[in-house]
Amino acid sequence: MRRRILKALVREGALTEQQVEDALALETETGQSFDHIIRDKGWVSEEKLLTVIHRKTLWPFERSLASYEVPKDFVEAVELSLARQHNLVALGVDEDGVYRIATCEPFNYHSMDLIATQLETEVQPVLATRAEITALLNRAYQGRGQDMDAAIAAIEADEELSINFEDDEANEDLLNDQDKGPVIRAVNGIIRNGFRSRASDIHFQPFEDHLLVRFRIDGILYDKDSIPRRLQDAVLSRLKVMSSMDIAERRRAQDGRASCQIGDTEIDIRFNSVPTAYGERIVLRLLDKTSKVFRLEDIGLSVADYRLVDRIIHYQHGIILVTGPTGSGKTTTLYAGLSKINSNAINCITIEDPIEYQLQGVSQIQVNEKAGLTFDSGLRALLRQDPDVMMVGEIRDLETARIAIQAALTGHLVFSTLHTNDAASSVTRLLDIGIEPYLVASSVIAVIAQRLIRVICPDCRSEYEPTTEELMEVGLKRDDLADGLIYLGMGCERCIETGYVGRTAIYEILPIIEEVREQVILRAGASQIKEAALKRGLKTLRMDGARKIVDGSSTVEEVLRVTQLDLG
Repeated sequence: MRRRILKALVREGALTEQQVEDALALETETGQSFDHIIRDKGWVSEEKLLTVIHRKTLWPFERSLASYEVPKDFVEAVELSLARQHNLVALGVDEDGVYRIATCEPFNYHSMDLIATQLETEVQPVLATRAEITALLNRAYQGRGQDMDAAIAAIEADEELSINFEDDEANEDLLNDQDKGPVIRAVNGIIRNGFRSRASDIHFQPFEDHLLVRFRIDGILYDKDSIPRRLQDAVLSRLKVMSSMDIAERRRAQDGRASCQIGDTEIDIRFNSVPTAYGERIVLRLLDKTSKVFRLEDIGLSVADYRLVDRIIHYQHGIILVTGPTGSGKTTTLYAGLSKINSNAINCITIEDPIEYQLQGVSQIQVNEKAGLTFDSGLRALLRQDPDVMMVGEIRDLETARIAIQAALTGHLVFSTLHTNDAASSVTRLLDIGIEPYLVASSVIAVIAQRLIRVICPDCRSEYEPTTEELMEVGLKRDDLADGLIYLGMGCERCIETGYVGRTAIYEILPIIEEVREQVILRAGASQIKEAALKRGLKTLRMDGARKIVDGSSTVEEVLRVTQLDLG
């Protein structure tokens, strides 16, 4: 069975023959199952691996476990630490007493046998991703500890509470905090809830009479909790201790970071504090450190755009710019491009602020302005490291732009980002900061503008017939729809009644072709450059968004919200 699955992955281009041999050798050497090895190495995305296993074994593949309730017998019989260690959770029991066990490593027979022994019955595997299993485990076991509301109640009940902040163990598990103080449990509860809600950021915003907690989920801010004013200092101090900020300094902005664990998921948290009229405002950025596979095939490109980007990133020299506002997925696109071209034959180095994820086989350098390591000084140093490919986190000033262009003109492939509204504006931005037109025209290969749009929730997805006006707003005609229908989310528990779960990207890709190059040399404006590109087939952000509406990924409302500045 193993070889059938591995051969299927090779046939589909997901694995090489060498990787198959390596996986089987490691299986014998380490005792780990081959599916664990493949996933751990990042050779194949988990979704792809489970899909192939499902096809070959006919074991059920549950892509969402949101609707499942874990049997109480499982929670009582199996320790949380054991379930997390083996990535297993029960979905139900059939009439013969056989447990249906969700697993992301079905060929880890030792784990399945261990759970069967704990339950004293037979088990049947059901395929599910590790993220879905972890989320269900968190929901099933959360009642066994004290939740955030109870922790806050405990603080309020103790008027004489003395808060002693201690250095926590590195990567502490926020699910196991029963023996911690109430303030720690309250803060841990907020972070846990943010992670479970898929929040990218958690805001602690002080007001006159309360501390407001807000989650940014799929790009939108939602109010979540209100903490009494009298507890504000304790909660904010706890956050500053977690992130190694100066707890006594309240008059200037500070940055910090911490690592923790929620279930079997390691989380890296970036903290920033600023003083406001009612106290310090602290924002947390949550980054999942779990092994992440960045694949160009998985970032939402159309077939035509994928072919174009794949061709562009294989150039030997030049600059490729990715542009968009903060939080628009630029880093993911850059990492996917680097992962696609990186190999043992290439020296690939990045300089970033911050390093969001670790890339296998890539040397990544963190900007440290206090130590004098900036984008421009770091880029100069990179040029002496014999690089083939370089990534500069952002072109912020004239000096960084000059060095990047010089690198591109001397045989290096350079990836970087800018903050502009569309692809054409990135070209004029380089001109505006002082780069000569002939240098821009001869060094920049392409500009990729992008935005993130929310994806319709699959659990409450519903079809409807749009009005002609709706379609016209996004440049669609009724003939563009296969059955005259498009989709929206009605709202449910899984999507927190928003109708959306997760995000995907829309793109505007501008290759610097001859017609565009001529406009650049003439110092034409962004609108003229865009007009020249449109005549040669440029697809704007809104056009790509319309494609996502037609294929049922997103809604008219969402595309209009995200592309409101796009007049194309």
